[in-house]
Amino acid sequence: MITWYHKLYMDDRIIKNVDKIKTAIEENKPSIGIYCIALASNENNLFDIMNVNELMFQHYRRNKIYILGLARGKESAKRLVVRMIEDVYNETGDFHAREYFAENGR
Repeated sequence: MITWYHKLYMDDRIIKNVDKIKTAIEENKPSIGIYCIALASNENNLFDIMNVNELMFQHYRRNKIYILGLARGKESAKRLVVRMIEDVYNETGDFHAREYFAENGR
């Protein structure tokens, strides 16, 4: 089950097609070059960065996935994570990103 962060982080190349991309993800349609940033499945980590096509696997369909951001390309996804962590620090004064998004996003 996919849950979307209400203030979804996106790079410039995603913004104009975000609804189409989100629909494709929810309908299990393959997408080329799109990466998502989600809260990490391992509680010792902050985020998972993965190609959205991985979400088609049953493992992800059976588990809750909380998507915080979408980017075109892995490098762009990494830059988006940096921006997310900077935003958390600017807002809270610390780096507890996992807790911040879990508490403020749903």
